[in-house]
Amino acid sequence: MRTFDHLFVLGRPASGKSEFLDFMQKLPDSERTERFHIGKMKIMDDFLWLWKKFEEDNIWEKVIGKRLHSKRAGQGYILDSASLFDFTMEKFNVKFREKNLDDRFYVDSTLLIEFARGGERPYRPALARLDRKIYERATILYIEVSGEESIRRNDARYQEKLKHSILAHKVPDEDMARFYRDDDWPELTQGKCEGFLELQGVQVPFVTMKNEPELKDPAPLQQRYADALRLLWSLDQRSR
Repeated sequence: MRTFDHLFVLGRPASGKSEFLDFMQKLPDSERTERFHIGKMKIMDDFLWLWKKFEEDNIWEKVIGKRLHSKRAGQGYILDSASLFDFTMEKFNVKFREKNLDDRFYVDSTLLIEFARGGERPYRPALARLDRKIYERATILYIEVSGEESIRRNDARYQEKLKHSILAHKVPDEDMARFYRDDDWPELTQGKCEGFLELQGVQVPFVTMKNEPELKDPAPLQQRYADALRLLWSLDQRSR
């Protein structure tokens, strides 16, 4: 059975992207493939690159007495340079080319691309930066929660982590307000929950999966995933 080749996992911070990927990674390959059409998982997540820049700022602060891209915020950092979001979109292109994926990869594997955008750096210009070759095999799952729910879950997730580590961190309130509380996904998709986006001249299937109310019970959450991916798979097949 075929699997998704490139699956974008988009949505606000704390919308459920990480939980989705964690759930999928824990499944046996056969079950994940048969039920969710996701093969062996290779993940590209721009949060790791952003955090690397924040850590490099710690070094620059020692070397030249100032930070280049961020400000300290407790155990975390506030993004000071919005152009870093453009940097990471270009880095997706570089890392994709470096992977040099061939037909053997797509036999049983899926490349997953995760990021969040909004506010000053919305989805439309971000998606316009990616190479056409990424879109030629792509589908998009947007995990939808409201801006208010994203803020609530971001805070709740942080409080839960604090129980286990003094090094817990969250997306700072300033960044939530500046970059994530409002996003242009409804405008980009014309308010549709499913369909196709034209990106770099390619008709890319998308599904918006509503992830409210928050589900703690694994069974209905799995069904939510299954329903969304089944619909996305049908759109993907129609586009081939």
